[in-house]
Amino acid sequence: MIRSLRNLFRLIRIAWIMARHGVLEPLETVAEAPALGLFARLARRLRDPRVAGRWGQRLAAALVALGPSFIKFGQSLATRADLIGDQASADLTMLQDRLPPFAPATARATLESELGAPVDALFARFDEVPVAAASIAQVHRARTADGREVAVKVLRPGIEAAVARDLDLFEWIAETVERMLPWTERLRPVETVRVFRETVEIELDLRYEAAAAAELAENFQDDSDFRVAAVDWDRTTRRILTTAWVEGCRIDDLASLHAHGLDPTELLAKAAAVFFTQVFRDGFFHADMHPGNMLVEPDGTLVPVDFGIMGRVDLATRFYLADTLTGFLNGDWRAVAEIHFRMGFVPAGKSIDLFTQACRSIGEPVMDKPLHEISVARLLGQVLRIAETFEMRAQPQLLLLHKTMVVAEGVGRKLNPDVNMWALARPLIERWMIENRGPEALLGRGADDVVRTLSRLPALVRAADRLLQHLDEGGLKVHPESLRVHAELSARQRFPAWPVLAAVLAGLLIGLLLE
Repeated sequence: MIRSLRNLFRLIRIAWIMARHGVLEPLETVAEAPALGLFARLARRLRDPRVAGRWGQRLAAALVALGPSFIKFGQSLATRADLIGDQASADLTMLQDRLPPFAPATARATLESELGAPVDALFARFDEVPVAAASIAQVHRARTADGREVAVKVLRPGIEAAVARDLDLFEWIAETVERMLPWTERLRPVETVRVFRETVEIELDLRYEAAAAAELAENFQDDSDFRVAAVDWDRTTRRILTTAWVEGCRIDDLASLHAHGLDPTELLAKAAAVFFTQVFRDGFFHADMHPGNMLVEPDGTLVPVDFGIMGRVDLATRFYLADTLTGFLNGDWRAVAEIHFRMGFVPAGKSIDLFTQACRSIGEPVMDKPLHEISVARLLGQVLRIAETFEMRAQPQLLLLHKTMVVAEGVGRKLNPDVNMWALARPLIERWMIENRGPEALLGRGADDVVRTLSRLPALVRAADRLLQHLDEGGLKVHPESLRVHAELSARQRFPAWPVLAAVLAGLLIGLLLE
């Protein structure tokens, strides 16, 4: 009861702040939801006349007042000029790295507490004014005693408690909606919020972020178009992250790009290649890729920053994504439908023919069109209606990837609205499919299975030897270890031998191919 009252009051406060900032006005004319329009018209009467500025500026101010989780929503929304307009999009970009900073004295106190030494002993120079301030942390430039220029990221004071309040509200809303509207269980709101909670809680420990940066750097160590700044582990803790300084401009700073002679379309192609390499080759991707988190060095090298939110996708999901994207790009709607049935995303009792027709209704109107001619809002509305019609369950494990793709598309729209970045990625996806679905890939996975099986043989032989020894010594005396081994051996006797034989032959064939 106390929790419900607390969150109910928070909801009222959120509505009050939105109304006072006058950000609900666009909802007044939503024909599909007349009750929402009526609420927005009533909210207009509560607007504070002292809150001036354009709608985007007022929205940014409202989101800052509401807290870090709402600011993150605004960061993503800033990339969607197609949804909110160019001016509002530009107004919201301040949420990405130009929020009000906290006091330099607080940053110094955090550094000294976390690193156990005075700031002057840790750095030869520490700039008091941060170069960037976002929802979770702010970044200061500094120089180490040995002359290295570094970026020092410091968590905001009290951020853990603020995020915990937001997460509790989101969970309460999801639980309430799922309880009061049983049909929403298909959308899995509670599980979706839990996935979000796991992501955000990791983001609040900068040691995890440092580890993610190191892993991404390792994945791209041989790539000349993309690099990750090195982590200074001696100056990194739970609330402090220190990395090498990056000299570059934001990827959406078109004036700076042109000043350095860089072609935005070429950068878009690089960014598309990097994104799909992360998702398909590695299954590990940067999931917070708004323009403030992707810098471009003067030579055109892409350098990401802020690795607090990273995503992972397993091999089966990568195959699903590749099949789906390839199907849409090729106009093969039947293939798109089949992969959704195969993954269990559409209930087996539904008609695959009707679902194929539904997929065509989404994809056909946008085939080969540039981004500026595609209404993502209209597409999203179609997808949601189809999902409801076919009783499709939401996939929370894909939440981060979906969000990242939306933001990436927004960045691509700014670099060149006449180019579809998914079409740029088509050759990459097709090549990956050949490499991972072709005969050599299948043989390779068969060889891996052989190696795993052979590695277990010595343990099985030893287990069988112990079983025989027990039988010789005690007749039919039962020993717990003997029961375990007998169960293992029985299971292997029931396991057909032909897959192992096929895998061995596959391994031999691979050896011949590699000779």
